[in-house]
Amino acid sequence: MVKHIVCVLVLAILLTFTPSAQSSAEIEESQSLIVEVDGDPHAYKEFIEKYHPFIEVLQVYDTLFTGLAVRGKAHQLEKIETEDFVRKSYPVQTYQATAENSVEFLKQGAFFQSEAGSEYTGKGVKVGVIDTGIDYTHPDLAASYQGGFDVVDLDDDPMETQVDQGMPTIHGSHVAGIIAARGKMKGVAPEAELYGYRALGPGGMGTSVQVIAALEKAVKDGMDIINMSLGSSVNGPDWPTSAAVNQAIEKGVSVVVANGNEGPENWTVGSPATSDKAISVGASTPPMTTPSLYDQLHDKTIDLNLFMGSVPWDLEKKYPIVHRKLENGKIEDARGRIVLIERGTVPFADKARAAEKAGAEAVVIYNNEKGSFAGSIDDGNEPIAIPVVSVSEKDGQWLKKNAAVKETWLETNYQKEQDLMAPFSSRGPVTVNWEIKPEIVAPGAAITSTVPGGYQELQGTSMAAPHVAGGLALVKQAHPDWSHEQLKGALLTTALPVNDEKGNRYDPIVQGMGRMRIDAAINTDTILFNPLISFGKIEERKQTGTYELLVENISDRPQEFRFDIPKQQRGLRWELPKAVTVEAGEKKEIPITLSVTNTMLEDGIHQGWLTLQRDSGEEAYRLPYLFVVNEAEYPKAMGVEFAIKPFTDDQYQYRMYLPEGAEKLTIDLYNPSTLRYDRTILELQNQEPGLVEGVLEKRNIGKKGQYLANIIIKTDKEHQYSYPTTLQIE
Repeated sequence: MVKHIVCVLVLAILLTFTPSAQSSAEIEESQSLIVEVDGDPHAYKEFIEKYHPFIEVLQVYDTLFTGLAVRGKAHQLEKIETEDFVRKSYPVQTYQATAENSVEFLKQGAFFQSEAGSEYTGKGVKVGVIDTGIDYTHPDLAASYQGGFDVVDLDDDPMETQVDQGMPTIHGSHVAGIIAARGKMKGVAPEAELYGYRALGPGGMGTSVQVIAALEKAVKDGMDIINMSLGSSVNGPDWPTSAAVNQAIEKGVSVVVANGNEGPENWTVGSPATSDKAISVGASTPPMTTPSLYDQLHDKTIDLNLFMGSVPWDLEKKYPIVHRKLENGKIEDARGRIVLIERGTVPFADKARAAEKAGAEAVVIYNNEKGSFAGSIDDGNEPIAIPVVSVSEKDGQWLKKNAAVKETWLETNYQKEQDLMAPFSSRGPVTVNWEIKPEIVAPGAAITSTVPGGYQELQGTSMAAPHVAGGLALVKQAHPDWSHEQLKGALLTTALPVNDEKGNRYDPIVQGMGRMRIDAAINTDTILFNPLISFGKIEERKQTGTYELLVENISDRPQEFRFDIPKQQRGLRWELPKAVTVEAGEKKEIPITLSVTNTMLEDGIHQGWLTLQRDSGEEAYRLPYLFVVNEAEYPKAMGVEFAIKPFTDDQYQYRMYLPEGAEKLTIDLYNPSTLRYDRTILELQNQEPGLVEGVLEKRNIGKKGQYLANIIIKTDKEHQYSYPTTLQIE
C-alpha cells in the first residue's frame, strides 16, 4: 500500500516541480493567468482595466468560483498578483511548443431491438466535453459539434493540441466520439449537440483551476450534461474540483466523471469523481478477446493489459521471452523475441521503440511497484508497429525469474469475455465521508472511437464515462422534465450488478450499482435516489445509524417494498421495515438501521449487499452498503505539490491534501545516496482536514540539489505515517 502511495506523490511532484527554462525574450511575451479574487470579479475587472491598462481581461468567472482570466507581459502580471484582492494565481500557458462494439453492447435489450432502431438519439440534448479539446473537423464529429471554448489558450477554438503546439492530444476526440459520433461510427447519442471545452493542454496536462474554469463556461453555456474524463490523485470530497462539480449540479447540470485508472487497489478514486453529487463511473469490459501468455512448463498464465495507442496483441505462434534493459537508448539482441522490460523513468514509448528497432515481436512492461497499471505509448511520434502490454510487478518478477532467464518459448492464449470489471478501474471508497465510488460502470476496455485523422482503440475509465454521458442524454431526451437527481437515480436503480469469472459479485467499491442499462433506465417506473448506502466510520464500541432510502413511484399504481432478511453476521444487527407501500406518484423514505459492535469486527472496510424486493418479487434491487471500522489503510497525505511560485524566483509554494488533518506535519530532507538526514524544510502543527497550502522563502529552504523527502503525518499520539518521495530543489 505504501509503495502505491509513494508513486502518486512522486508523480505529483514531477509534474509540478521544475519550471521550464525561459529566455528574457520569452518571458516578455504575452502570457495568461487565472486569478482567484475576494469580492465581485466584475468590479475588479473595471479596476484592472483602469489601473492596469496594459493587462487584458479575457474572462470573468462568477458562477463556480470567483476570478478573472487575464493576459499580459510577465512583469505586468506579477503586479496583478500583489493586489490585495487577489487570493491566488494560476498560470494557464505553462506548455512550450516542443467503439462501436461497446455501444451496441450497451444498447442490447428489447427497447433497442425494434426494426426502426432506437427511438431516442439524444436529439436536443447539449453535452459538454471537458477534456483535451475536440477535432471538430473529423467527419464523424463535424455534424454533432456545435461550439465550445479553449481555457488553455483562452479563445473560442477548442481544437486538440497540434504538433506545433507541443505534445499532441487525441483524448477529447475519442471521448466525444463515444458520446455523439455521427458518421462511419455512431456514438451512444449520435444526435446530441456536442460542445468542447479544452481544459487540458499539450500532453493532456492542466491545472485544477483550468478544469473549474471550463466547468463554469460549460454551465453558463447551458449544457444539460457535462462529461469529465479526467482526474487527480486526491481522494477527498472537498477538493476544489469536486466542490465545483457539486455547484454545477446544484445549478441543474448533470455531471459524469471518470473514476480513475489506479486500480485494483482500494481508495484509488480521485477528485472530481469524489463529488457526492456527480455520477462517478468505473470501467467494465464489452465483448472482447483478451490475450494472455502461457508457460506450459510451469502451467502459468500471465494476463496482459494493452497500452493505450498499441496495436492489438495478435501473436499466433510461440516466441521466446527475454529480459532486457534500455542502455544508451538501445536494446540489444531482441530479434524474434518478446521483450520484458521493467517500468521506470524512461517513457513507455521510448522503451517500446527501442525494442521494435531491435527486432522484437512484442513488448511486456512490468510494474516496479505492487499491482498492475495502465499506460500509453501515444506520444505524437511515429506509431509503434508491435504490440505493447503491461503486467503486474508480481507477474513481471515471475517472468524474469522463471521464463526470461531461460528464454522460454511462450504461447498466447485468447479468451472471449464480457461484462467483467477492468483491473485498472479505480476503487473507492471516498475518504472523509466514506461514500461508495464508483456508482455505476460502463465499457472502458478496448474501446474504438474517433481520434484526429481516424480511429483508435483506447482503454480507461475515461472511455467508460462518455458511455454513461451518452446514455444519460438518451434518458434526458426521453424524460426532458426530469431533474439531475431523477436522471441519476434512474441509471443507478436499473444498473445490473456485475459478477467475476467465477460468478461471484464484485464488491460495492469496485462496481457501485453495476453496469448501466439504458433501456431499463428509460422505462423504469421506480427511482431510488440514493441506493448506495454508507453508514460512515464506526469508532465507538457500539454504534447505531439509520439511513433513509428515498423511493419515488412514477407508475400509476401503488408499489409495495420489502427487504430480504440479511444473513446473520457477528457484530451486526439490522432493523429493516417488514413492508412499505408507496402510492402512485409518491416519494417516501424507507429507514434502514444498522447497529455495529466494532470490537467484534476487524478494522477497515466492511461492505455487502441488501436485497429490496418490489411487489412480491416482481422486481428486485441489489443495494450496496459500506461502513469503516476504526482505522483503514488509506493515504493520510495526497496530491503533494512543491514548486517555484509563478512569476517569482525566490519563493516556493506547497500544497497537499490531508483527509484526517494532522497533529503535526513535517517534511525532512535526506541525502538520496547515503540516506543521511540533512534538514527539515517544513513543520506545521494542528492542521485541519482538507487542503493545506502555503509559501516558503527560497532562502529558508537551503542549498539546491536532489533529495529524498520524507513527509511525516502524525494524526494523533498513537498514529504516525511516512511518505518518502524525491524532491529537486533548483
